[in-house]
Amino acid sequence: MSGEDPPERPDFVRNIIGGLERYNPEAAGMLEGYVQQQCEEKFCDCNANRALLKLYQLNPDRIKDEVITNILVKAMTQFPSSQFDQALHLLSPQVSNPGPGAASELAEAVGKLRALNAQLEGAQYARFWATMDSDDLYADLTTDIAGFEEMVRLRIAQLVSEAFREVPLAVLEAWLGLDEADVTKFAVETCGWKPGPDGLFQVPRNVENEAKKSEIREDVNVNMFARVIKRSWEEAA
Repeated sequence: MSGEDPPERPDFVRNIIGGLERYNPEAAGMLEGYVQQQCEEKFCDCNANRALLKLYQLNPDRIKDEVITNILVKAMTQFPSSQFDQALHLLSPQVSNPGPGAASELAEAVGKLRALNAQLEGAQYARFWATMDSDDLYADLTTDIAGFEEMVRLRIAQLVSEAFREVPLAVLEAWLGLDEADVTKFAVETCGWKPGPDGLFQVPRNVENEAKKSEIREDVNVNMFARVIKRSWEEAA
């Protein structure tokens, strides 16, 4: 997953973010169209999206709330990473961290997305799906992102495969937000995992989840002992 410099980035976007055009207010419209392309084609260009947020900083009259929430949702799919926080820090304090009674619709949306992102970053996957189901606003905030839930599940599955060799079915149901039949189909057909005995799914061995023997070696020579012995004699004297 490459959310910083994706291969899908077109030349006109590369020219904008790599030159003085990144400060041209007229470039905002082209970058907004590019955000829409990312939402439709299931890739993410966090670098270009931050360039658009910086333009919004310099030109507040051009801000579009829906574009900001789409950028944050796309950044969220890159977990675990700093992409969401980097985008968040380019928003005004009134939006990213509003005070009591000062919340706008955008600030409320950003607050909900922050909560979702924190759960993904903290590997609280079951809580993430429960939160998604707790309020229709979450569905509204992610509706423009084609395949959002699928991308999150694929990312969770990737992280699971890097950490485990076998996972109980009940755990996968909670982590992926799916029922037993759908979990089995996803695990077998999409992830290539094999159902095993006692409701355990076998995760194929890979570089990340394979046990590695670690060796700790310390080079100690006679001179080092001599210094220690000399110091102990000096302290005794």
